[in-house]
Amino acid sequence: MTGTRRLSVAQATVGFLAAQLSERDGAEHRLVEGCFGIFGHGNLAGIGQALLEAELATPGLLPYHQARNEQAMVHAAVGFSRMRNRLSTLACSTSIGPGATNMVTAAALATVNRLPVLLLPADTFATRAAEPVLQQLEQPSSGDVSVNDCFRPVSRYFDRVSRPEQLPSALLGAMRVLSDPAETGTVTVCFPQDVQAEAYDWPDELFEPRTWHVPRPVPDRASLARALDLVRSSRRPLIVAGGGVIYSEASAALAQLAEATGIPVAETQAGKGSLPYDHPCAVGAIGVTGTTAANALARSADVVIGFGTRWSDFTTASRSAFQAHGVRFINCNIASFDAAKHAGVAVVGDARATIEEITPALAGWTIEDSYRSAIGQLREDWGTVVDRAFHSRHEPLPSQSEVIGAVNEAIGPHDVVVCAAGSMPGDLHKLWRTRDPKGYHVEYGFSCMGYEIAGGLGAKMAAPDRTVYVMVGDGSYLMMAQELMTAVQEHVQLIVVLVDNHGFASIGALSESLGSQRFGTSHRFRDPSSGRLDGDLLPVDLAANAASLGAEVVRASGIDELRSALREARRARGPVVIHIETDPLPQAPDSDSWWDVPVAAVAQLESTRAARLDYERHKSAQRPLL
Repeated sequence: MTGTRRLSVAQATVGFLAAQLSERDGAEHRLVEGCFGIFGHGNLAGIGQALLEAELATPGLLPYHQARNEQAMVHAAVGFSRMRNRLSTLACSTSIGPGATNMVTAAALATVNRLPVLLLPADTFATRAAEPVLQQLEQPSSGDVSVNDCFRPVSRYFDRVSRPEQLPSALLGAMRVLSDPAETGTVTVCFPQDVQAEAYDWPDELFEPRTWHVPRPVPDRASLARALDLVRSSRRPLIVAGGGVIYSEASAALAQLAEATGIPVAETQAGKGSLPYDHPCAVGAIGVTGTTAANALARSADVVIGFGTRWSDFTTASRSAFQAHGVRFINCNIASFDAAKHAGVAVVGDARATIEEITPALAGWTIEDSYRSAIGQLREDWGTVVDRAFHSRHEPLPSQSEVIGAVNEAIGPHDVVVCAAGSMPGDLHKLWRTRDPKGYHVEYGFSCMGYEIAGGLGAKMAAPDRTVYVMVGDGSYLMMAQELMTAVQEHVQLIVVLVDNHGFASIGALSESLGSQRFGTSHRFRDPSSGRLDGDLLPVDLAANAASLGAEVVRASGIDELRSALREARRARGPVVIHIETDPLPQAPDSDSWWDVPVAAVAQLESTRAARLDYERHKSAQRPLL
């Protein structure tokens, strides 16, 4: 006869999560490796008590990690799951109210990027015995709505456990989505604070190890045949490698396909590192933040083969990148939603499994020698551009490109760079020379300011054998730097390169291109004579701020000092912040591409009117791709 265990709902949840495994290609992993938590009245006596009891009774059952900001701890979980190729993640527990809603931004980030995270926010009382309670948002038209309903549109799975009997189905549903590579994203299971503490007799089966098999679906024969016919008919094919190549561990298979056929490979932000930068078929980043090599090939491509990309506007240059008459798309994606985009030939399947089907089927077929020669010349030309950007010796302050070059030249072949927002991701995408599939970690699906340090923390937790470099601008640093304190607490080595240009360089450059004269993009005093924020620079000391959080801080006054600091930082046991000032005006090499950001159609400013004419010129090249 099956036995039972009398536990609280929270205790049962912790026991269940600790027993979940994922499996792919015969390798098993813990699906939920630990739990971040910030405790308040809503979860302290529930999830908090359960984690404490587990830590005392069975150390390592579900390790607890202390966080400083609810949004940041979800970012760390995202960084962790991305580094683990979506096969493992972390849970995040908060109280009801602001603790819960602080996670909404990061929940959207995880879902946009198709990365699994498990959120366990507390909720208001299921019994409603003492309403309204502290931090409860009352909705006059609906008694069963709480602030946690904000998670519904940004979660791939949402449930609320209002009775103990609902827990098994909610947790099983959550694990199904976390382990589904086509459906994954944020999974939110809400726990009313009274239900968390309620006792129930749970069947022993709930706590037995359970393995969630992560599949590698193979595309159906008919769609594969259509795609192969299209490739064989092409003269200027181009592969666009997206995040699906990285997550499915398809880099070796992609290299084999490229070498056998000669087809050049361009990369999205999430797909950067799909091939080593020096592979003869690697033409670098594509789109708005791309290389001139990849974008030149995109303009003339007659067949574009996307592996694991969702075709964002940055990848397609707002649908202006692909200009050949009659250009056709082959969309190979594990998610049918993405495979159906651009009216292409939809090939639904795992990226690696699909590539392994395509390669032998194209045996004997290669691109023409003239196309191969053109690819080589474009690669060589772009390499010269990058070398020049890395060593421009701009004075008196260095350029951001020089900083990127110094870091890129300092890292080891398996080290990781982490970034997310501002001008840095675009510059990294086009300039960074990646040598390892997991060496480039830039969150650009949501491009969330403040992701960098928290995401870097998660990446390092997931890959303790790799050195993690966080590249962050002053604007993004100011959004969220608190997880430096968690890195100090856990002795997590992070090398944070804090690039201080006293403002928002990315939006400043965009503003100027749109005729808005960098309005509101510098950290300056208000000028009493003009009434505008165009006075002297603010006396902000971000290096001192980092030191106040417990990090080791180095102030580098130029590129030579930066190189020296990078060498020394590798010896540290905890986080090191290297602060360097840069000039915000020098731009990275142009990508010869366009991004659709509308310009005011009516304006008194001559700069805006000129920008509108330029916008209309580019807009005319936009294509529906139908």
